[in-house]
Amino acid sequence: MFNHDPLSYPYPSRINAVYSKNGMVASSHPFASQAGLTILKKGGNAIDAAIATAACLTVLEPTSNGLGGDCFALVWYKDKLHGLNASGYALRKISIQALRERGLTEIPRYGLIPVTVPGQVAGWMALSKRFGKLALKEVLQPAIIYAYEGFPVSPTVGYYWQKTFNIYKKKLIGDEFSSWFKTFAPLNRAPHIGEIVTLKDHARTLALIAETDGEAF
Repeated sequence: MFNHDPLSYPYPSRINAVYSKNGMVASSHPFASQAGLTILKKGGNAIDAAIATAACLTVLEPTSNGLGGDCFALVWYKDKLHGLNASGYALRKISIQALRERGLTEIPRYGLIPVTVPGQVAGWMALSKRFGKLALKEVLQPAIIYAYEGFPVSPTVGYYWQKTFNIYKKKLIGDEFSSWFKTFAPLNRAPHIGEIVTLKDHARTLALIAETDGEAF
């Protein structure tokens, strides 16, 4: 047993300890956690719930997550520990010489150059095929619904969405950020906190991933 007092709250922010009998899902967004719990109630296992939650976070928290990200996992399955590293490779044609020829002395913080080949969807596929109980199509449905039907922007996401908009607006060079503004700021502004946002293109991408078991991505 952990030496923990559930009635002790030494910090100003207080959240009661939560206990569960059959399963629990924790994430940085309540809607994503709810989606994972829904998958558990449908008969999915922890892997199914984790993928559903992660997929929802790419919609609900685009300031922190995306389909172009990486995926890491530690899975305890049948008394054996499995590890997954689905991080992306660097671009094939990138090199120190190529960067120097462009006048760069270090990897820039923004833009296309620091982007690696996405590995997250491949990670979902591998986890789902090896450990999941439900079809990937069913597991991705909550994320697809949020993207199609819309979701209210939470305070933290709204803050960082605005911050990112301000940064990209200053650093816009040619067409490098044009797709970002088309997708995440179609009204030429960041969405307001509490505003309902739909990400139809994102929804179509998730639907295509679901229908092809990730092969389309």
